[in-house]
Amino acid sequence: MHHTLTTLLFAIGLGCSTPLLAGDSGVTDTEILIGSSAVLSGPLGPQTTQYTVGSGLYFDAVNASGGVHGRRIVYKPLDDGFDVKRTVDNTRKLVLEDKVFLLYNSTGTANTAAVLPLLTENKTITFGPVTGAATFRDNFNRYLFNVRASYAAEAQRIVQQQLQLGITQVAVVYQDDGFGNALMGEIKRAADARQLVIPTFVKIDPKQPDFDAAAATILKAQPQAVVLGTAGLTFTAFVKALNATTARPVVYGFSVVSTDVLNRELGAAARGIVLAQIMPSLRNGSVPVVQEYLRLLKAKDPQAQASSSQFEGFIHAKLLVEGLRRGGKNLSTESFIKGLETGGDISFGKFVSHYSPANHIGSSYVELAILDSAGQLRY
Repeated sequence: MHHTLTTLLFAIGLGCSTPLLAGDSGVTDTEILIGSSAVLSGPLGPQTTQYTVGSGLYFDAVNASGGVHGRRIVYKPLDDGFDVKRTVDNTRKLVLEDKVFLLYNSTGTANTAAVLPLLTENKTITFGPVTGAATFRDNFNRYLFNVRASYAAEAQRIVQQQLQLGITQVAVVYQDDGFGNALMGEIKRAADARQLVIPTFVKIDPKQPDFDAAAATILKAQPQAVVLGTAGLTFTAFVKALNATTARPVVYGFSVVSTDVLNRELGAAARGIVLAQIMPSLRNGSVPVVQEYLRLLKAKDPQAQASSSQFEGFIHAKLLVEGLRRGGKNLSTESFIKGLETGGDISFGKFVSHYSPANHIGSSYVELAILDSAGQLRY
């Protein structure tokens, strides 16, 4: 992973960046410096690293075509291991020392909440944080631009489908931190709104997880379905523990769950898992952004396998670049904000991202997909 990240950083210009001279922080005549505090190690590392790789793939293509108004994008991701303190330290370094133009695609609900005051105080934009938490949609902040649909929208779609299928006995298993509690809370609210009673909630300590005990609780409860408020290796470790029992509920997950990780860790046991999806299907080759991602991926490495997590990073990067273009030749924080708020919707097939002076919610696109026997998502 270290070798991959090092290669990525140099490929997209970090190894040859020039000093920042003038204009808004992070913007020179030749470069735009963007930073990220991302989860590149730990249980979520294998998944969130792919967001970074997908972003780099698009930034590479933009730079190869002359950049944005003649400026190269220099992308600087720092690993925080999903630790809030490291996120704060990274963000302070990126904003106060490195003087980045904006924070991009940083990961986590509690992590984003911890750094938002600093970013707001310094009038630094955070674009496309990897979190669907309601607080970042319900409480407007002009320096925060969401991209992905909210966890609330995902939870509503999950509960809606369960009731349509006649599933009324549901349990929730979640990791006991800001991320997991946000997912659990949205499922509970969605269920309450549709008068679905969920009697079983099982929390997992992310630092000292007892997956066997959690699985035993589900075995005793015998639900028809279990919704997992977790992702990465925590998700797959629980599924393995559950499969070691005789319980066979339908397993639901949020969009933050990576199919790549599921297939690698679970193999054939991943079949039948249902995931919320907030990006267009990679199987739909008629969508131009899917065609573009697959073309650039194969051009870079003919042996590379398409990844839904990479694709999400790719779309985040594409939206960001559109914002940079709309910001104009004299790019500034204010011109970036105004360009996105007044430039109209940005659409990639069914995926539509909307911004206005009173709304930075981004997209509300959610579909459900099931993993088939080939490890592919079927929408």
